[in-house]
Amino acid sequence: MTEPVDLHDRAAFDLAIRIGTSWVEIRRGASVVALRDHLFGTGDDAIELGMMDTLDLLAQQPAWRMTELAEALRVDPSTATRAVQRVVAAGLAERSTAADDGRVVMVAMSAVGRARHHEVNLRRARVMSHLLSAFEPDERPVLADYLERFITAVDKFVTDLDAG
Repeated sequence: MTEPVDLHDRAAFDLAIRIGTSWVEIRRGASVVALRDHLFGTGDDAIELGMMDTLDLLAQQPAWRMTELAEALRVDPSTATRAVQRVVAAGLAERSTAADDGRVVMVAMSAVGRARHHEVNLRRARVMSHLLSAFEPDERPVLADYLERFITAVDKFVTDLDAG
């Protein structure tokens, strides 16, 4: 990783403003609300973003230990427990005990959860197809690389903050 960017440099500062503004627009823009509603539903039947994050992970393997799920969600175990409580209450997941250790809580996606996850994934695919059409085919891998590096940089900054 290179040295921090000098934001006293006008060009670097202007780029930082553009990127920061884009980040804010992605996070809270009115179009994002409409997109979220399109993807995850509205009203009593809506899936919250945190619930969807949990479902996305549950879809990756038949069952998860709560500790592994918390780690994969990048949250502390109590937050993961609350997330699981919400998906279980909505009928999207089920809890059980581990076959090898009755003290270990396992979580798996329910049939209803699999169906809802599949519906959302179909809508996500349509959205992603549209979004990627704004980029030339040779630009798409570059965009993916840059977004992955951006997320890695955010994660590293937060880790460094936690370290002290």
